[in-house]
Amino acid sequence: MVRPDGVIAVIGAGSIGRRHAGNLAALGARVELLPWRSFDKAALAARTDIAGVVIATETPIRLELIRLCSAKNWPFYAEKPLAWQVDQAQAIHAAAAPVAARSMVGFMMRWHPVVRALAAMDLSDTFRIQAEIGHDVRQWRPDWSFAASYAARPAGGGVLLDLCHEVDLVLALFPGLHLHDVQSLGHAEFPAVDFATSLHLTTPDGAAVRIAMDYLSPVFVRRLVISGLTRRIEADLLASRLTILTDAGARTQDFPFERNDMFLAAMREFLALAAGATLPDDPLRPTFAAMEPSSLLIARAWEQRQFSGALTLPMG
Repeated sequence: MVRPDGVIAVIGAGSIGRRHAGNLAALGARVELLPWRSFDKAALAARTDIAGVVIATETPIRLELIRLCSAKNWPFYAEKPLAWQVDQAQAIHAAAAPVAARSMVGFMMRWHPVVRALAAMDLSDTFRIQAEIGHDVRQWRPDWSFAASYAARPAGGGVLLDLCHEVDLVLALFPGLHLHDVQSLGHAEFPAVDFATSLHLTTPDGAAVRIAMDYLSPVFVRRLVISGLTRRIEADLLASRLTILTDAGARTQDFPFERNDMFLAAMREFLALAAGATLPDDPLRPTFAAMEPSSLLIARAWEQRQFSGALTLPMG
């Protein structure tokens, strides 16, 4: 296990920041968890023992911290999404350039074993891709209020940004996606916040792509269906199961794993990058230097949302 000398500062003490801090400690790193509400930027900048930074703040708090990391030559791991507008994403990637090769974006689903299995397949005969994720936002965490959360904010909130893993995953498997339109359903009490959003895209070869996400599904679903000329691939990312259907029948493979395995894998590789290690080539590794297409696609989709209506669902 490669670890850097010095401290990994985790900025943001919410659920994801605490998870990263715990995983880093379990991997043997020296960790300090710095709550954003009491964060002292000048004090951090003056330190000489920082080996890397994990940015686990709300989405609007990205650029200033990334600029600090670049100025101090600190590799960083920034939670997704980076931005909700194209100019923001471009500014962030420009600011990150000095340390981009040693830094990462928090798309931990790229370590999901089913995603890894899909990436190893020949998907060149694909003509249709459908991805779906849905979960009742009111059931996410105990004692959690949607209205008081970042998710309810017109700038930086909403389901497209919250559940943007699916956009990144489809782009990782099918690079060069072209975005056509984005349809959203809002909520009467939360103007400009999308509760259900569907993206229509095409691959460079013309395959049709639909990516749907919502805060509404009473049952948690996370599925990806890839239709090809010779087979249909059905991936259940919650059950960690892959089913391949052909004219000869169906073959199913399970990939047992714990959700935290993905977070651990991300932190393990971030620690290696922060230590200056050379890692094996991995086209799925979300290094900052490779992730601008994903950042821009998510930002373009957010800017192109067209609202078709508004719910009156009680949010509690």
